Parts: sequence; structure tokens; C-alpha cells
Amino acid sequence: MSALDTERPRTRALRGSILHFLADPAALGPKQAYEYFEDGLLLLRGGQVQAVGAFEKLQAELTFDTELEDYRGHLIMPGMIDTHIHYVQTDAIASYGEQLLSWLADYAFPVEGRFGDSDYADEVAGFFVQELLRNGTTSALVLGSVHKHSADALFTAAQAQGMRLIAGKVMMDRNCPDYLRDTPASGYEDSQALIHKWHGRDRLLYAVTPRFAPTSSPEQLALAGRLLDEHPDVFMHTHVAESRDEVAWVAELFPDNRSYLDVYDRYHLLRERSVLAHCIYLNAQDRARLAATGASAAFCPTSNLFIGGGLFDLAAADAAGFRVGMGTDVGGGTSFSLLRTLDEAYKVLQLSGQSLPPLRAFYLATLGGARALYIDEQVGNFVVGKEADFVVLDMAATPLLARRCSLAKSLEERLFALMILGDDRAIKATYVMGQRRHAR
Repeated sequence: MSALDTERPRTRALRGSILHFLADPAALGPKQAYEYFEDGLLLLRGGQVQAVGAFEKLQAELTFDTELEDYRGHLIMPGMIDTHIHYVQTDAIASYGEQLLSWLADYAFPVEGRFGDSDYADEVAGFFVQELLRNGTTSALVLGSVHKHSADALFTAAQAQGMRLIAGKVMMDRNCPDYLRDTPASGYEDSQALIHKWHGRDRLLYAVTPRFAPTSSPEQLALAGRLLDEHPDVFMHTHVAESRDEVAWVAELFPDNRSYLDVYDRYHLLRERSVLAHCIYLNAQDRARLAATGASAAFCPTSNLFIGGGLFDLAAADAAGFRVGMGTDVGGGTSFSLLRTLDEAYKVLQLSGQSLPPLRAFYLATLGGARALYIDEQVGNFVVGKEADFVVLDMAATPLLARRCSLAKSLEERLFALMILGDDRAIKATYVMGQRRHAR
């Protein structure tokens, strides 16, 4: 055997039930949109997917030196993707009794102010990344605080785990406490420096992050658009139309704009790789602009319910044709778990006379999220050559879940039980680039 042969990564394999999506079940039809192998085999090499299929067909690929992990009785799926979350609000989660604008003032802003302390930022970033992995989330789009170091801390923690993660420091120069205020110039310069330091480094990507229109002056929004023009492959991350009071405030601050979304459009912030959280109070013209520009929406049901913002209209999003992913929106959101988030999404849509079939739900949490973030060429399913981020789900994680799944007569019924009854206890293991980063 040559020295070259000894340096080649060995094939690794995992055996278990395997599910992944090739398309949106709502667009293509459920049976054509996914592959499911009751007794499946996932082959990995060098942190990438080498093959996936039925064990019976692929077992010949196993050699004497293949490392085989046996997860029979469990479900292997691509890692879940969170399209909107605030790591700097980790310690604000479960803060009682406010709606959006007062919640920000009373809870979120004071907690975010603590990120002026770099030691605190480092500690929270490490906890946050571990909590993502513990909940089966392998990629996320994340807001930092206004402090430049908040982004450095998060990128450092994610890099240590090998994660594909997108993040940015928040830009806000008005209508916020002095201790959280930057300037148009400093926000631009700090973001520019962070882009040069982190964007494209390992699996890390940068998002230009004006918090929301009320906290950025027209000058700052214009500079955010300039950053996107100067770095056309970076992301844009913000909020829009989360509550009625917020929408009314934006109308006062930007009286010459057609709508809240139009503010971002005016400053050229709507484009591919732009992700806007919530998107509740939009009209048909707004939705058409999201679709035409390639921007995406993050559906954040737990925070919309907790803060009392409103109900996302998934049917209208589908009709308009823009991309949608799931967001936990911690700390307005109440759980890091995308399983819990899917449970709440089902209920939100029930209140609107809509439905969320389980196959569509798990598509949105995996490949749909990857598409919303424009990272679906790298992650989101088990297509050969993609990065091997995945989760092993325990369908008997609790006595109730085990009992309900034992009565299920189909894959869809088991998945529905998992999304309604499951939580972090259902995450048996989380893998990033084929390496196990969490095990229960």
C-alpha cells in the first residue's frame, strides 16, 4: 500500500432508518419529495456523504476497515437548520409578560448590554453552540449584539465544532440605549472588519445585520446596502413586520415608504441571501417583492405566540413563491429545539385554517432551511458530496413518545408524533461533518 493510500480517509458507515428530502413536498408531492430507507446505510468519507440507500443494496460497500455505527431502531436525518436566532438573548429566554417593543426594552437590551464584557460573550457563545448541537441543530443564522466581539466569540465557538454557521454583529444607531448604540461609520467599519476576518473561513459565513428598521437611521441602512454591494456573497439578516405596534412605528419613522418591507427595498437590502424574520404583516405586493428579489422569510412560531406578535401565513408565502425556513428566535422564542418549533408551527397554522403535514414540517426544518439560507448546495440532505451534518433521533425517547410511535401505522404518523411530542430528549446524537459532537 502506498503512502497516498494510507493518507486517504477511511469510509465510515451508519446503519438505521434514514429519511431525507429532495424537494418540497408541497411543490412536488410527498412521495416524490423524499427518500426513506427503513433499514438504511449512510456512507461517509472525509466528512462528506459518499452514498445513501437501503442496507441490502449498499452492504457490499462495507470493507473490513469500515467503521460501522449501528443505529437500528433510530431515525437518521440531516441536521436541522435554524434560520433565525439571537445567541445574545440566551439569558433573556422565558422573561415574563411583555409584547415586542416593551420586551426589547425591559429584557433583551439589558441582557445584550452585558456583551461589552468579552469574557461573558465567550462563555455564552460556548454554551449557545453546545445547546444548538444538543437540540440537533447543525447550522443556524444568528444575531450577535452591537459589540464587535460578540461576533468574534460566536464564530470562534462554532469554528471549534466545525459548524456551518452564519452570523453578524447587530447594527443600530438610534432608538436604543446608549450602551448598545453604534454609529453609521462604526457599524460599517466593524462589519467590514468582521467580513474580512470570518466570511468564508472554514464553514463560517457573515451576515450584515441591521437589527430592524426602527433602530437604524437612513444613513446606516444605506451603508448596510453598501456592504452588500461590496461583498455580494455575504448575507443580510433582519426583522420585518413582527407586530402591529412595530409596523405603526416604522410608518412614523419612514413616512415616504410604501410599507415596512419597502424600507429595506429602498436601501437595496432585499436580494438573494437576505433573510427577514417574521414577515407577518405583509401585503401581496410585499410578498411579491420577497419572491422577485430572492429574499427569504424565517417562520418563528414560538416567539410570535410568546410575544403576541401574530400568525405567519404560510399559504400566502407558498402562493407568492418565496423561500421559508424555520426559526426558533431565542430568546423571544421559548426553545432551542426545532422539534418544539414545528409543534408550535402546526398550531399557528391551525389557527389560520391551514395545515402543516409532518413531511412538509421536517422538510422546512432541513432542506427548506438550507434553501432559505442558500446553503443547500452544501447541506440539507444526503445527496452525494454534501457535507455530512446529521442527527440521530430516538423515537422512544420518552415513555409517551414510545407508546404513541408503537401505535403508528405509517412514517407520516411517526413523524407527526415526533414533532408534537419530541424535544431535546429525542436527540440521541448530533454529527457535524461526520464527527459526533453531541451524544445523549
